[in-house]
Amino acid sequence: MDEVIVVGAGLAGCEAAIQLARRGVPVELWEMRPARRSPAHQTDEPCELVCSNSLRSDNPENAVGLLKEELRRAGSPVLAAADLARVPAGDALAVDRIRFSGAVREALDREPGLRRVQREAESLPRGPALLATGPLTSEPLAAAIAAAAGQRSLYFYDAIAPIVAAESIDLGVAFAQSRWGKGDGADYLNLPMDREAYRTFVAELRRAERVPAHGFEEPRYFEGCLPIEVMADRGDDVLAFGPMKPVGLVDPRTGRRPHAVVQLRREDCAGTAYNLVGFQTRLTWPEQRRILRTIPGLANAEFLRLGQVHRNTFLDGPRVLAPDLSLRSRPDLFFGGQITGVEGYVESCACGHLAALAIEARLLGRPFRPPPATSALGALYRHVTGEAHPDGYAYQPTNVTFSLFPPPPPGVHKSARRRALVDRARRDFSVWLSEAPALSHVAPASQPLSPSGREGSGEGAAA
Repeated sequence: MDEVIVVGAGLAGCEAAIQLARRGVPVELWEMRPARRSPAHQTDEPCELVCSNSLRSDNPENAVGLLKEELRRAGSPVLAAADLARVPAGDALAVDRIRFSGAVREALDREPGLRRVQREAESLPRGPALLATGPLTSEPLAAAIAAAAGQRSLYFYDAIAPIVAAESIDLGVAFAQSRWGKGDGADYLNLPMDREAYRTFVAELRRAERVPAHGFEEPRYFEGCLPIEVMADRGDDVLAFGPMKPVGLVDPRTGRRPHAVVQLRREDCAGTAYNLVGFQTRLTWPEQRRILRTIPGLANAEFLRLGQVHRNTFLDGPRVLAPDLSLRSRPDLFFGGQITGVEGYVESCACGHLAALAIEARLLGRPFRPPPATSALGALYRHVTGEAHPDGYAYQPTNVTFSLFPPPPPGVHKSARRRALVDRARRDFSVWLSEAPALSHVAPASQPLSPSGREGSGEGAAA
């Protein structure tokens, strides 16, 4: 049985490695830390969360909540670890970062057929291999991938939000409340702004010093994760209708809705740290300290982490990836996670899950059967492979959204559309899951995959 190399111990790589090992496939999981860290990583643990501790909504009426539900039903070890490390956050799934990484590490260590190796991939490994190196793929490996894919690397900028110490927040200003009363009121703290304070804040963001991009890089931001200063540049009220929207919140001291609000989300189980929701930024660190401390309630803020910017590298999936997520020019190489053009922790995990199923199918010599297009997992697969997009679509990373799903049957009223999509997804996913091969040891058999990707039965499997 060929050993599968999985490069990258993020959510996609760990999900895939454990799924393969559970199926009896020998796995070698490569991770470059601790010898080398990316600019965003601070620990040497697997599945380190660097952008937020929130895995977003856990409500299945939301597309990402439905995706979580499907991953749990499919036996995702990463979602199981997240549930173990859960902290209060209303209807969102937020986790204690350290507990989450530790739970994933324990899951990795429980698999006897899985070896963890400290090794940096500076060139393409021999196949069969899964590259799940994420949005911060090192330059040598990114260059090798680009050469093999026959294209230049594609990238955009993503920004990390600051974290403040809870004890440094002025509780005489902040009030505990979740939007529309969802969840425990202690999940979120809110810092209200009147119109004048908000206008002053926007003006300060516009004139603040920013970390310059390299001369050879053109910033291309993911629309769902714009830096606050970029939003401020787009108009006076963009932030007030974006991350600072006060909708669903009432200041108990005035009995009125503030003009704008900065929302803080609990970062750990003990409630010692809070994340500034939606406040990803590329301001210089001195400017971050200066401007963020002008927010009411943060005058004496102690910043446990300041925002920063990193480059996200991703493939033009529909053009360069085969239906089984292998590289068309090197079918022995598979890709999973954010490097395929999915955005978000849960989506990255889901793509790693799909890649593991595709590799298992290849090793067994059977076609890869992806989830139904009507499911959240299948909708994400349709995005990566291009099935969800019209001809000429300019491929960009995205979260899972209901816009990726096939439309509901004709005649469904607009008000019932989401419920129809969820009901159909659950029904079709149940059928797919019941017909999927049982979790079992892979039968001895398949011929080794050569770098050309040829097996005894021909080229890589199609969906």
